[in-house]
Amino acid sequence: MKSILIVEDNAGVRDLVREYLTEHGYHVRVASDGHEGLLDARHHRPDLVLLDVMMPGMDGLEFLRRFRAAEQVPVIFLTARDAELDKVLGLELGADDYVTKPFSMAELLARVRAHLRRGTEKPQGGVIRAGALTVDVAARTFHVGEQRVDLTRSEFELMTALVRAPGRVFTRSELLEQLQEDHLGSERTIDVHVRNLRAKVEQEPGKPRLIETVFGVGYRLNAAAP
Repeated sequence: MKSILIVEDNAGVRDLVREYLTEHGYHVRVASDGHEGLLDARHHRPDLVLLDVMMPGMDGLEFLRRFRAAEQVPVIFLTARDAELDKVLGLELGADDYVTKPFSMAELLARVRAHLRRGTEKPQGGVIRAGALTVDVAARTFHVGEQRVDLTRSEFELMTALVRAPGRVFTRSELLEQLQEDHLGSERTIDVHVRNLRAKVEQEPGKPRLIETVFGVGYRLNAAAP
């Protein structure tokens, strides 16, 4: 049984989501703020986190900063409808996805299933290389030269797709499909994940040479770049 941690200060939302996910076969734990959530996550190691942004004490952004220092399991942000900045900051800090309040329970369940399914599918392929980049699909590790680079699950899926087909131009929609089979989410998500990847793999993230932007289309990997 997969374990889900809900970090949400609104008791009504928290209890509704817990009841719904429990009915669909998940083991659900809850926390009312970031401090409580971190303690629970360290002791019980959830398979996925549903994380509210605006909370008293430690908010969702600070929780994510600390959580990502040790864990790479999927995190789905729960954000207000007009909180575009929160969505972007969350993705930049390593969130895998977000849903906007008020959300439908069916949509939330679909996103949860999609992210958990990605973690249980049998990896296809072994070690893939393109230039100085190496992806070990089975071990889920990524190296630039001899240097291992830690990636979130979403970043790893995107980088694997790019390394498999260097030189190919991927549209944002195609890359989004690499993240979720259900095709949920926003193409803006891809832009933020690519920016995060560039910060980790480019010598000059502000002047990217490995992950190139093809304006009006999407992105491609230039494996020949130093």
